[in-house]
Amino acid sequence: MATADILVNAFTTLLVTLDPPGLAPVFLGLTIGMTREQRRQVAFRGSLIAFGILAVFALFGASLLGALGISMGAFRIAGGLLLFWISFEMVFERRQERKEKTSQAAITIDHLHNIAVFPLALPLIAGPGAISATVLLAGTLPGPWERVMLIGVLALSMGAVLAALLIAERLDRFLGVTGRAILTRLLGVILAALSVQFVVDGVKSAFAAG
Repeated sequence: MATADILVNAFTTLLVTLDPPGLAPVFLGLTIGMTREQRRQVAFRGSLIAFGILAVFALFGASLLGALGISMGAFRIAGGLLLFWISFEMVFERRQERKEKTSQAAITIDHLHNIAVFPLALPLIAGPGAISATVLLAGTLPGPWERVMLIGVLALSMGAVLAALLIAERLDRFLGVTGRAILTRLLGVILAALSVQFVVDGVKSAFAAG
């Protein structure tokens, strides 16, 4: 059975990767002109779709890797490096700029028709970093009961994302520019440490397999 430490690590990794406070101002930009009820519907639908995407990767990501002939050690190294790049972007405030560019492009192309699906659910919430983190975490929980627990942790993390979207206006006013910058950099440092641990575990696994 999964230990409390593993579950706490999973929750921390997912929460930092999903970055609920960072999504709040982007969500406001995506839903300009919408009523509060319309924003609420978009937030619920986008969070639910993103949860479904990540849950599928949590359950079947390892099997897909096996079918492609990719070892979990190799994926841990690759995923850890990807997460480290995301943490680098967070520390130097490049991730928020990229998210805002993605949202602006979507407003131009889709005219807000499918905002909940693209770009909110994919790639802003269930992006490459979140998908990589989910598959990596699932690889550390081999049993079916542990996978169920991971789905529960994933649901809890997605609940935090949904809450941030629902209170986006108040959260953005409360944090302000300085607060968002401090929080983003702090979460980036935490994610950097977690990503390095993924790489270390992947190297150990690769050498053990060899």
